[in-house]
Amino acid sequence: VFILSDDHRWDFMSFMREAPKFLETPNLDRLAREGAHLRNAFVSTSLCSPSRASILTGQYMHHHRVVDNQRLEPAGIRFFPEHLRAAGYRTAFLGKWHMGDDSDVPRKGFDFWAGFRGQGEYFDDTLNINGTRRATKGYNTDVLTDLALDWMKERSEKPFFLYLSYKAPHYPFEPAPRHKG
Repeated sequence: VFILSDDHRWDFMSFMREAPKFLETPNLDRLAREGAHLRNAFVSTSLCSPSRASILTGQYMHHHRVVDNQRLEPAGIRFFPEHLRAAGYRTAFLGKWHMGDDSDVPRKGFDFWAGFRGQGEYFDDTLNINGTRRATKGYNTDVLTDLALDWMKERSEKPFFLYLSYKAPHYPFEPAPRHKG
């Protein structure tokens, strides 16, 4: 399971020494404690689409050629989930793709796709689920999390890879109503 939060400050998780004392992130703390936290990680290109392409290809921008947030990814680009799928993994992508401006079409390498256009909306967004657009109700992060949990509960003997790409906490920084204030 790979989780990408968008525009998330490196030190805004309560387990970090540098975090403000008021900050409470129990789920991120648990993931760091029981999973992996890369304390000394950097982006090579601090722009949304090129950075996402680097994560998915393992390449620098001058190799994968995703140079801005507007154009579709170039023909022939290979994302690592394609290799996992070819090796017998079930693969899923949920959330913010943001390569190709407003395109939410399912991308190669994923058995399950639930993406939204561009930046998406914090509330009541429309998702493209495996090629069919569906209006959703609720906070985007909650909707994506529920879909991810449902997908992981599907029984299969195959190993799986889940790429969960949240919009939050990207500007305009709208929390779920339960977290306001």
